[in-house]
Amino acid sequence: MFILVLYGLILVLLTAHNLCRLSLVMAYLRYRPRQKANALPAAVPDKDDLPLITVQLPVYNELYVSARLIEAIAELEYPASRLEIQVLDDSTDETVDIIAQRVAFFQQQGINIQHIRRPHRTGYKAGALSYGLTLARGEFIAIFDADFVPAPDFLLRTVPNLTDPQVGFVQTRWEHLNKHYSLLTRLQSFGLDAHFTIEQSGRYVGDYFANFNGTAGIWRKTAIEQAGGWQSNTLTEDLDLSYRAQLKGWKFNYREDIGAPAELPVEMTALKSQQYRWLKGSAECARKLTGAVIRQHGLTISAKVHALMHLFSNQIVFLVFLLGVLSVPVLYIRKHIPWDITVFEISFFVLNLITLSTFYAIPAFILNYRKKPLMIWHFFMFSTLMMGLSLHNSVAVIEGYLNRKSPFVRTPKFNLNHKGGRWEANKYIVPELSWLTVMEGLLGLYYVGGLSLAYRLDEYRLAPLHLMMVTGFGYVFLLSISHTFAALRAKHRQPDTEVPDVIVQDVRA
Repeated sequence: MFILVLYGLILVLLTAHNLCRLSLVMAYLRYRPRQKANALPAAVPDKDDLPLITVQLPVYNELYVSARLIEAIAELEYPASRLEIQVLDDSTDETVDIIAQRVAFFQQQGINIQHIRRPHRTGYKAGALSYGLTLARGEFIAIFDADFVPAPDFLLRTVPNLTDPQVGFVQTRWEHLNKHYSLLTRLQSFGLDAHFTIEQSGRYVGDYFANFNGTAGIWRKTAIEQAGGWQSNTLTEDLDLSYRAQLKGWKFNYREDIGAPAELPVEMTALKSQQYRWLKGSAECARKLTGAVIRQHGLTISAKVHALMHLFSNQIVFLVFLLGVLSVPVLYIRKHIPWDITVFEISFFVLNLITLSTFYAIPAFILNYRKKPLMIWHFFMFSTLMMGLSLHNSVAVIEGYLNRKSPFVRTPKFNLNHKGGRWEANKYIVPELSWLTVMEGLLGLYYVGGLSLAYRLDEYRLAPLHLMMVTGFGYVFLLSISHTFAALRAKHRQPDTEVPDVIVQDVRA
């Protein structure tokens, strides 16, 4: 009985999260004209009236992409007298020399760019941004991570959105330099497109709290300072600061129409490290900010509910993991109980399926997928990928809720924008098999057992779920194994001490 009650509770909680997503879909569709109007802000002021902007580039050991980043930022179309660029370099390897060379070159071209090296890497990225802020002269602070390549007109298009003195930060949509590199990158882009189309736009038009995504956006310096500055007690300093700023009354502005191209992880270990940081950091923020959201005066009930569901959206991965684990004993138990739970179960599964398919389908059509039928395949495979990562991601969420501290592990970058590019010799990949990878393989076998049990019991209502679990855990396990051994072979051929060639590409060509 306990297992069935817990199983039912998980279905209810997942449905609640998905209904919140559905409300964002409805807000997005209903108020999309407001978002379109936001895409046409007031005319750009005369160049002499443009505000002073500081562009911050936090970098740590980015051998493959740091030169590309600096090249792109140096091409920004903005008056030189109103722009300063800070390369916040915490690197400990050859990246330092690459940055020094590029900075010196552009300084000779008359560009106000500084190579900033702080004494200690305290606070990781948050510490670097905070240190740079003490030296920044700009009224506004634009931030780009190392793998981003913004268009030259990025600042001219986003600055007008900050003419409203209540706007604390502006976020733009991420685009993907290497979307078509592999199935893994296509699935990541599929999920991120939904976030940057439905979630961010829905929160903006619905006047709900939203998060700065850490990069490809602009902050008002005063908003950062009044919110308490960058803090490093969570792994997602961007989510933390954006919520603290909105709790202080600052507004969020989103430009769905402006894309900022960036690189997606092409290797499973890199993807896992990114997912771990995002999910653990969001759980840490939930611990830190929930009380403040609940106590906030002047915030509507709807806004509070959306904020709390946003902060606790990380628990979805844990709920999915528990749902899958419990589904196998549930398959056996319900064959031996006197009442049928089929109607309850199917109702919630159908509701969740409709909600999720709507949430992910709309971005696919809006962003003009060339082959619309592929959306069904991508939806299935993205769902199975998230199921396959549910154990790994659940560990991250639990550690975040338990306040178990861990270092900021950045995602390795590759500078791969086309099919066939090789990543195996990337010096930042640490090829090792963790106990989680072994457990992912065993869980794949566990759900094979679930399918076998369904056959023996002649009970197939949970077979689609178990099939997705087998596919998801099998896919994650096999990619983890194959990518690890590929990296090991590459490191055997090319020791870490050998520095690979760094090619600066103009990806906009």
